[in-house]
Amino acid sequence: MLECFYPDYEAASAYDIDYQALYDRGYRGVIFDIDNTLVPHGAAADERAVKLFRDLRAMGFQTTLLSNNKEARVKPFGDDVGSLYVYKAGKPGKTGYEKAMERMGTEPSNTVFVGDQLFTDVWGAGRAGIVTYLVKPIHPKEEIQIVLKRRLERIVLFFYHRSIKGKKGRRM
Repeated sequence: MLECFYPDYEAASAYDIDYQALYDRGYRGVIFDIDNTLVPHGAAADERAVKLFRDLRAMGFQTTLLSNNKEARVKPFGDDVGSLYVYKAGKPGKTGYEKAMERMGTEPSNTVFVGDQLFTDVWGAGRAGIVTYLVKPIHPKEEIQIVLKRRLERIVLFFYHRSIKGKKGRRM
């Protein structure tokens, strides 16, 4: 019942994922959430984010930012890191993910998604058939509706971790 919310992989941070290994396995597109995935909620792109996107382009990846925020939040971040973007994405609906892949020229089979929330990011990407990475939120300060969702996420993650106990290759 809860499996639809389970990520394919977990990582401590979007900055800890081995993107070269993903590229070597045939992935060509990476879709990122912004807030609390790449930077604290509402923060501008920092040097670490700029470097990550520069490195991804050098490897040959296409990237797209996918956010439920308005364009006023997403466009400046996209401009700073040099990435395509989709704003007001309607996550967890599939349409935003499909639009991101269309813009990158990728398909679910060669696209990964990186985000910090199970009920929007991971669930939506999974519904679109994309491999998902759940990362830990960068900063503990969040809007109240997200704080409430985090409590529910802990329950789902408890069962997820119990289901993968002893299985190798699920957590990266």
